[in-house]
Amino acid sequence: MTDKHEIRPVDERRTAGDSDSVVASDASHEDKTGRKRFVFIMFLVCLFDFADRSVFAVLAQTIKVELRLSDLQIGLLQGLAFALLYSAFGLPLARLAERYSRRKIIAACTAFWSLSTIWCGAAHNFIHLAIGRAGVGVGEAGFLPAANSMVGDMFPRNRRASVMSLIMLGTPLGILSGALIGGHVASIAGWREAFFALGVPGIITAGLVWFFVNEPQRGKADGIASQSKQAVPDFKAFLGVLRRNKALLFIIFGGACAGFGMTSISQFLAVFLARVHELDVRDAARYYGMISATFLALGLLIGSHVTDWLSKFDLRWPAWGASLGLAIAPFIFWAALETTDLRAATALLIIGGTSMLLFYAPTSGMIQNLLEPRMRATGIACFTLCYTLIGSGLGPAFVGFVSDQAAARHFYGDFFGICPGGVAPTGAAAAVISACAEASALGVKRALQTVLLAFFVASFSYFMASREMQSQLQAERN
Repeated sequence: MTDKHEIRPVDERRTAGDSDSVVASDASHEDKTGRKRFVFIMFLVCLFDFADRSVFAVLAQTIKVELRLSDLQIGLLQGLAFALLYSAFGLPLARLAERYSRRKIIAACTAFWSLSTIWCGAAHNFIHLAIGRAGVGVGEAGFLPAANSMVGDMFPRNRRASVMSLIMLGTPLGILSGALIGGHVASIAGWREAFFALGVPGIITAGLVWFFVNEPQRGKADGIASQSKQAVPDFKAFLGVLRRNKALLFIIFGGACAGFGMTSISQFLAVFLARVHELDVRDAARYYGMISATFLALGLLIGSHVTDWLSKFDLRWPAWGASLGLAIAPFIFWAALETTDLRAATALLIIGGTSMLLFYAPTSGMIQNLLEPRMRATGIACFTLCYTLIGSGLGPAFVGFVSDQAAARHFYGDFFGICPGGVAPTGAAAAVISACAEASALGVKRALQTVLLAFFVASFSYFMASREMQSQLQAERN
């Protein structure tokens, strides 16, 4: 009989097992916490990324009048000045992200574009603004490729589009923040102070990335973490994969065409509202922020979560959803641009924008799923390069050019001489003031209606991508 005070031997096997379970549980909890922290901080980075973009869009009309710029110059500042260096640095920074710490790259880029935003507030002419916008482009070029690559290493393939949509919710909130803060600060202090107000928080966010984000092991989510020790495929190898993968080519081209239309509308929406619906800078910024934030949030969430769920039944649904949304959007946008009722225009712009944005989050997910881990940052950078050059680079410049020409054709006389900066000079007759305003409003409306054609091209490209994806699936089964 055992004495009640006798110390019995411990079952060593059970103790070891319990210890392993505790360690695994702690590691799992830490990993889960790190992923949540990563998504939240990347969301903040995305927020200030788009806040710094949108603040220029809402202040464009005010800057145009003060500095006597044409719509073409405004388009160049919102487009090529930003897009050229964004595109030029996108691929090199992505290649660095395949080899070195993506956390450090994102932190450094966030600080750089925030400083460039502050520079814009000190600008006194077109050249100064162009330098600042180019700096913003250089900084922002490093964010998306590195962030997408990290998502691919931290989350399984059926959650990547959904996770990216959570990060990209910083887009609507950033646009809303940039519009509301920029419009408010500009109305009480000036447009220069608005750039300062948005640049400083971005520098603080860069510090959060540097100190609180962990670098994930490459390939971990795909069960091929050992690949992190292998050599990074060179760019020639990536181009070979891209050339052979027709689905990927159609996706990148379709996204670029969609970006042409989307960026054109986004960058000139506040200008359209100010001219056509005769809103001041604060009200135009408020409507712009509310409209853009709403359709971006709805489009990103519906486009990602719904297509992620539908892809369980057929992997082509992300491409189908993008194609369908882009085919419907132009008709809704046309009605929004034609109506004279501000409330109706607001509702139609939100519906049209939601339909248009169904392509965005699924595009990132499809690119990641079609590439191996060490090519994902390069793949996203390649998409971003085409999206930026065609969309951000050519789109706003095209709208500005068409707007100037349409306004000049509608105006009876020398539009550029009589209406410098698109407005009549101080002391002009009431008829001249009215004629200048009417021509400027018609010009931007006709330009935005023209770019809607790009959505049909994008829709067809995504449809073709879905057919190529089906061919690839059949080849894998065989």
